[in-house]
Amino acid sequence: MALTLLGRKVGMTQWFDGEGKAVPATVVQVEPSVVVQLKRRESDGYTAIQLGWGGVKGGKLPKPLRGHFQKAGVAPRRKLYEARVDDPDAFQVGQELGVEQFSEGELVDVTGISKGRGFAGTIKRWGFSYRPKSHGHKLIRRPGTAGPMGLRKVIKGKKMPGHFGAETVTIRNLQVLKVDEARGLLVLRGSVPGPRKGILKIRKHDA
Repeated sequence: MALTLLGRKVGMTQWFDGEGKAVPATVVQVEPSVVVQLKRRESDGYTAIQLGWGGVKGGKLPKPLRGHFQKAGVAPRRKLYEARVDDPDAFQVGQELGVEQFSEGELVDVTGISKGRGFAGTIKRWGFSYRPKSHGHKLIRRPGTAGPMGLRKVIKGKKMPGHFGAETVTIRNLQVLKVDEARGLLVLRGSVPGPRKGILKIRKHDA
């Protein structure tokens, strides 16, 4: 099982590899996550560690959550998430895990929320073709009939206009180009889902 950390997308740039070729790259700010709780198979039925990420004032959290952090002896964090691990006893409550957990050259999987495009037609959403534009055709961008003749219903899963984007997307096998421990930056080859400042989940690829 692979360790998972949270980061924030800074933006895209170009990176020159060892051969002098410019490749597209994404810079991610990985703020350290702190271990809040250990999940063991005997008590919880599975093995994992609960992590807290992002600073927040304690007064903005509900009392049960504040008590949870106080019991662990950890400062309040904005987000709580879990990472499945084989041996939770290898970690300690209060331990911070940052960008140093990754190494250059290894592969990671990145999960994020894609950019929301609102309500979109079939041409933008699915890449449909235009209708003929000659002789004053009025239905240039219309999707056409909704179902086969005589069926009298729309087949489940048919590509139609609707909400586009704002979905959970995972990009697998992204290569780590650079690990900057001093500034907490991670440079990944290629693009990742979501806008700038979007929150990303970065997991070591367990191929």
